[in-house]
Amino acid sequence: MKKFLTIAAVMLAALVMSPAISAQLPNINVKDTKGNTVNVAKLNNGGKPMIISFFATWCKPCLRELHAIADLYPDWKDETGVKMYIVSIDDAQNTSKVKPLVDAEGWEYEVLLDANSDFFRAMGLQSVPHVMVIDGNGKVVYTHSGYTDGSENQLIEIVRKLNAKKK
Repeated sequence: MKKFLTIAAVMLAALVMSPAISAQLPNINVKDTKGNTVNVAKLNNGGKPMIISFFATWCKPCLRELHAIADLYPDWKDETGVKMYIVSIDDAQNTSKVKPLVDAEGWEYEVLLDANSDFFRAMGLQSVPHVMVIDGNGKVVYTHSGYTDGSENQLIEIVRKLNAKKK
C-alpha cells in the first residue's frame, strides 16, 4: 500500500507541476489596467526570466500567494532582474475590481486582464492560482497549480538557476 501511495503521489505531482513545460507564450491579446492591448507572445524581460501568475480577485489562495510574493519581490528584482506579471481571469463584469485591489495592496506587479480567459485556456490551464516561470527566451520552464505557504521560494530558486545557466 505504501508503494502504491508513493507512486500515486509522484504521478499527481507530475500532472500538477509541469503540463506546459517548453511551451512558448501564445499569440493572444489581453488588456492591461489602462485598457491597452498587450500581445502575450511579445512579453519579455530583456532576456531575463519572468514569472506569470494567473489569479482571480475572488480566489483566496491566489491572494495569499500574491501577498507572499509581494513581500519578496523587490529583493527578487534586485537580485535576479526577474519581472512578474499577474493575469486576472476575472470576467469582464468583474475586471473593474482588479486595479483597485492591486493599488490597495501596493503590489508592484505588471497587471494583465484576461477577461475571456483566452490566454488561460491557450496555456491549457484549468484552475487558479497557477504560476509559470518563463526563461529569457520566452519558453515556459516551470508551471505549478495551487498554492501552499512557502512555495514561492521554489520560484526564486528556479529563476536563480536560469540566471546561473546564462553565465
